[in-house]
Amino acid sequence: MNPWIAKAVMIAATAVMIAIRAPHGRRSRSIKTVKSHKTKRDIALMMLSSVGLLLPLIWIMSPRLSFADYPLRLAPLLAGIGCFIWGLWLFYRSHRDLGTFWSVTLEVRENHRLITEGIYRRIRHPMYAALLLYSIGQALVLPNWVAGPSYVLLLGILFVFRIQAEERMMVDTFGDQYVSYMAKTKRLVPKLW
Repeated sequence: MNPWIAKAVMIAATAVMIAIRAPHGRRSRSIKTVKSHKTKRDIALMMLSSVGLLLPLIWIMSPRLSFADYPLRLAPLLAGIGCFIWGLWLFYRSHRDLGTFWSVTLEVRENHRLITEGIYRRIRHPMYAALLLYSIGQALVLPNWVAGPSYVLLLGILFVFRIQAEERMMVDTFGDQYVSYMAKTKRLVPKLW
């Protein structure tokens, strides 16, 4: 199969991700931050995970990563497209359900309230689940040993440190309400984990 198919799929998935996030970013920045839990480590982790989104664009636009190419196969391509679709839908739902309370870094907004409806009724971190699905889609779609799995690997590092810090922030902010919510929901996969 022609690798341009993978490139077109990756460009489309990236464009959809940007289209979903951009309006929420603008809107959330208009709400005052009351408490920021942003640390140098958090910023470094965000920058590191962003490399996983940048490498596919380098692979698409230049031959620099061609040393790690392998033949594109239909089954992984289709499975990856499925992960992109599912992940981008979940990405959209989590942004929509959070509304102005979403932020790139760990922040509490003015009049912040705990969101437990919509997709958040089933899992506590649907946006992380969405990014995980997206990163698996990238690994399956891109026939390159560097660019393909880069996001899933770097996102995994972010998850290890970020989810626990975010849950501590939520317990500090919402107390027993969040502890009760944690008892009713799973982190990333409904009814499993």
